Amino acid sequence: MKSMSLKTRSIVLSIALLFAFAGLWQLMLPEGTGSAANMDPAYAALMGATAKGASAMPGPLEVAKQIWEHVLNPFYDAGPNDKGIGIQLGYSILRVLVGFSFAIIVAIPLGFLIGMSPLFYRALDPFIQILKPVSPLAWMPLALYTIKDSIISSVFVIFICSVWPMLTNTAFGVASVRKEWLNVAKTLEVGHLRTAFRVILPAAAPTIMTGMRISIGIAWLVIVAAEMLVGGTGIGYFVWNEWNNLSITNVIASIFFIGLIGMVLDMILSALTRFVTYAE
Repeated sequence: MKSMSLKTRSIVLSIALLFAFAGLWQLMLPEGTGSAANMDPAYAALMGATAKGASAMPGPLEVAKQIWEHVLNPFYDAGPNDKGIGIQLGYSILRVLVGFSFAIIVAIPLGFLIGMSPLFYRALDPFIQILKPVSPLAWMPLALYTIKDSIISSVFVIFICSVWPMLTNTAFGVASVRKEWLNVAKTLEVGHLRTAFRVILPAAAPTIMTGMRISIGIAWLVIVAAEMLVGGTGIGYFVWNEWNNLSITNVIASIFFIGLIGMVLDMILSALTRFVTYAE
């Protein structure tokens, strides 16, 4: 075991924990010979057990089988309420990326302005402190009323929840740039725009990327809840629709895919953060 690398040992430990979790999950299910999949789902939801005594909660093997079925055919389209999980995830990812992109356009320039100007910092800080704690979903009724489009409203909610971490991290990163570097730029009579792009941006980039990483995580959390409210398409709607169909197996499978996509998004921004991070 000592000869194994840290990466190999961590993989082995992760697999062991996965099997331990699956085994504990299976052991926690009440004993019985029936299966919740073989009984009327409405009755299973009401009674919490099958006629033969088996749990209405699916076991790990049932969930794994359902996940594999989704992987084999993720993009089928059998009507408005019956689309593959790949299509549903695609809608959600697209909405997150659109709202996130608009947040980048607004938050980073404004964060630069706040970080470089004490006047603007003092003027805008009260508004930021009031709006930042507001739950993004609190904006949904107002967005639906004014925009009158559920898809654009969900994108707007993603924009709102993505702005604040990027804005505050950008302002902090810009304000934290070492004064010696700025003084050198002034001594060399470097223009303000060039100073911003050649001195401040590289120095603040790791902090900005950290804010973006936080924002994408929050955005992916919020889109699920937003799609549950507005319906139509998306992974949040898929989860809610499967709950209404009393398909707990699909609900758990959806949770797995939501977590998987969230991990991938975080890994992408984590790699970009390492790319722009430098050693002084």
